Amino acid sequence: MSDLAPTPTAMAHAHGPAPRASARVRLILALAVLPALLATVAGVVALWPGADDRVDRIPTVDPGSSYLQGEVLRVLPEAGLLEVDLDDGMGLVYVPPEVVAAGIATGDRIRVLSIGDVADAQVPYAYADHVRDVPIGILAVVYAVLVVLVARWRGLAALAGLGVALWVIGVFTLPALLSGQPALAVGVVTASAAMFVVLYLAHGFSARTTTALLGTLLGLGLTAVMAAWATGAAHLTGRTGEDAMLVPLHAPAVDLRGVVLCGIILAGLGVLNDVTITQASAVWELKAIAPRMGPLELFSRGMRIGRDHIASTVYTIAFAYVGAALPVMLLISLYDQPLLHTLTAGEIAEEVVRTLVGSIGLVLAIPITTALAAVVVSAGPGPQDVPAGQDPEQSAEPAPPAP
Repeated sequence: MSDLAPTPTAMAHAHGPAPRASARVRLILALAVLPALLATVAGVVALWPGADDRVDRIPTVDPGSSYLQGEVLRVLPEAGLLEVDLDDGMGLVYVPPEVVAAGIATGDRIRVLSIGDVADAQVPYAYADHVRDVPIGILAVVYAVLVVLVARWRGLAALAGLGVALWVIGVFTLPALLSGQPALAVGVVTASAAMFVVLYLAHGFSARTTTALLGTLLGLGLTAVMAAWATGAAHLTGRTGEDAMLVPLHAPAVDLRGVVLCGIILAGLGVLNDVTITQASAVWELKAIAPRMGPLELFSRGMRIGRDHIASTVYTIAFAYVGAALPVMLLISLYDQPLLHTLTAGEIAEEVVRTLVGSIGLVLAIPITTALAAVVVSAGPGPQDVPAGQDPEQSAEPAPPAP
């Protein structure tokens, strides 16, 4: 028998009881998250870059040049040229040998750079990149449709929350970092703002969601503290890639070490959200199955689920970062140096620290959220029956009596 099997007393009440938080508990939860909400709003206002602080955009082409799109008509690998049907007619396009070797064929749509009025340019166009709008658009549509089909309205709300979170990063986080605002504050405020929107939009206003939010905020605070210490102790400078080195040239106020710190905080956010809402829901469901279960037993049984969650999510984080840093790992693996030097050098060190900090935040957030959920759900007025499959936290309508 499973160690999570309900007790005989619990089985007598297994018709789908819905633990609902009392008005007093809801008020306490609201008062608990209100300071965080006010601090988040104040942080956004204080850190919002003014018009004078914003950095000018970098032109991507020289004056007289422009980007065009076209379809490849013929590949001439020996000459390093493509015949392309461009927006303004057919033209010859220079293509690097490595692009030809990687694979380019008739019918591919590409972006080309028009060199303009360059007197010594024998070929007026140069290959810039492939056009990927269609395949990426198809993947995005398939993903959105599947989310909505499987999760229905909650999935649609989650997609909307994701859109809002990305909007916050685009209009607040990036400009704030470019203008030289403190990266730790920017990261924490961004993560907090995203969580308020994403959690309530995807899961609704309920004691369960607020409990998960509290667990997320506490885990976020611990993650931020560890990230701040780790970036300093490990001397992570952020100057480990060509793109990173270009940023201060165009935005001198940017602190690359702070960018690493902010990135660690945001990277851990998604994992924290995942485990906290899952743990809160698990405790609520345990209480629904066994309404006589006390907070200590709820915590104990919830942590059995949480330990499985920790075991699975830890290597999920690790492999996600390995996949992102795989090209760098391949290059460094070719160097004749000990494994320890490889893991603690440059970009790999940043990924290792990011993985460890995110994993520590995850491990700490699970017992915190489980304990909060056990206390909150046990403080309710008592179980109420609701129809099977209906969200007990957001409905007070009783289920019809069993025949």
